[in-house]
Amino acid sequence: MKLIPSTPRETKSSAERRLFDRLRTAFEPDQPFEPDQPFQRNQPSGREQAPFEPGQHAPLTAFHSLNLTRHAYKRFGEIDFVIVGPQGILVLEVKGGGIACHAGIWSSRDRSGTLTRLKESPFRQAEWAMHGLRSRLESALPPGIVGQFLWGYGVVFPDCDWSIEGAEWDQPMIADARASRNMTSWLSALYRYWQEREGRRRAPASADALAQVIGFLRPEVDVGIPLHGVLEELETRVAALTKEQMALLDIVDANARVLCSGGAGTGKTFLALELARRWAASGRQLLLACQSPWLKHWLETRFAIPGVSVSVANTVRSAARRAGVDRFDALIVDEGQDLLSLDRLQALDGILSGGLQAGRWCFFHDVNHQAGYFGQPDPAALALLESCAAAKMPLTRNCRNTRQIMGHIQSRLGLAMGTRGTGDGPEVVGHQVRSSEEAARLLASELDRLMGRGGLSPSEITILSPKPFADSTAARLSGKHTAELIELDEFALRHFPPAKVSFAEIVSFKGLENEAVILIDLCQAGQAPRSIADQYVGMSRARSLLIVISVVADRRNKE
Repeated sequence: MKLIPSTPRETKSSAERRLFDRLRTAFEPDQPFEPDQPFQRNQPSGREQAPFEPGQHAPLTAFHSLNLTRHAYKRFGEIDFVIVGPQGILVLEVKGGGIACHAGIWSSRDRSGTLTRLKESPFRQAEWAMHGLRSRLESALPPGIVGQFLWGYGVVFPDCDWSIEGAEWDQPMIADARASRNMTSWLSALYRYWQEREGRRRAPASADALAQVIGFLRPEVDVGIPLHGVLEELETRVAALTKEQMALLDIVDANARVLCSGGAGTGKTFLALELARRWAASGRQLLLACQSPWLKHWLETRFAIPGVSVSVANTVRSAARRAGVDRFDALIVDEGQDLLSLDRLQALDGILSGGLQAGRWCFFHDVNHQAGYFGQPDPAALALLESCAAAKMPLTRNCRNTRQIMGHIQSRLGLAMGTRGTGDGPEVVGHQVRSSEEAARLLASELDRLMGRGGLSPSEITILSPKPFADSTAARLSGKHTAELIELDEFALRHFPPAKVSFAEIVSFKGLENEAVILIDLCQAGQAPRSIADQYVGMSRARSLLIVISVVADRRNKE
């Protein structure tokens, strides 16, 4: 007989454990059945009582320690064993030790002589459990399923001989010390007994009905942690990491000029903003400069700090006029690799009190340069900053990306991503396609997966492409996916993330991030500097989940 679970549940009852082992060996191949014979009350055992066809094995399943959320009169109940087969459903109550009933009060006595009063008759307990189980199945399964089964119950007293007659039971309902040694014979007799009680011979339940009952009683469950649950846990880790990096600001405060370098995800923008708050709180007029208009709009909207002006490098003079100053007291540069040219540094030098040589500034830049977007970094520009007696502060702790994302970028591009990361997250998903149509179908499928069983909200998903929207795979989406998608621009960044799935060109999304990123329209063959920058920037924008869809050229099409 098949038992679920395959090992007995934790129980203090040695009687249940013994019965579990006896049920396991019941109806084995060496115990064939003879044709049906009428039930004979006085025969305790024997093959003639088996209600099965000749030579068949009983396709029975036994459930141990089944909890009921509905009981005939209890709020919750537990059934020691339930036997389920096409012949019917039997509920078994097991009482070990000695059994007694005096003045209507039932009790059991264990081997040490301890007497335990039972709340009710074992027979009544089994009967009510049977009714509760039937009611639960009838409410959960389609009509007509439960009615296919014969229903009955029995009580097992494996430690005592039972020959007492009473109004509450018939002898076939009881498996005492002798009868319980041969569960094949006793269960066969118990099925026959309840069939006789019903007064008619019923056909076995269908295979579908049997599968539905078994599936409901103990469903096979393999529920993974949903993506939204994984992401919530990662957010907690990120908060802890950023607190660690806050301590680095003490180093900046101790130095007038600092070159702070780190790869994507090492917390440069976070530290730049916190440093801006500190310096502005001391009464300084501060300029926070970057090169990307998108990043500029996002910073000045989401992190409006009194005394802090945010500007792109070519409009710093206008920013000073708006602030009512000729020069700023201090300068912070984010995404500084985009400003590593002598012309741009000259513009910054002219609006900083004391200039770059003697003024107070902190320059955050990426050691991997993210080259190709705003011109190649000029080594002379970096040398100029280093000549200003600037302290160097490397950031090595990645506080944005999971280990899986970091490892994928490092192995694919060979670029440093910092150490440790935010912990384990979902594996990076990579797809290779040979046509834009196939890429669009795959993109739609991934969006359905993330927002379906993944449990992510549209606002947590950003699609990035090296191409403008009109030329990208995202433009080929249709139906609901089009309605769920918004194309970002520098003004839309004021309310990032939006309520919809967002799309952006990689170059414009520098310095920004989202929980899940789907990177599309990459060309496997391209390893030019711009292609490397697209991959590096695009992949590193994902905090927790990264999906990459690459287009592989099909040589057959070219031929």
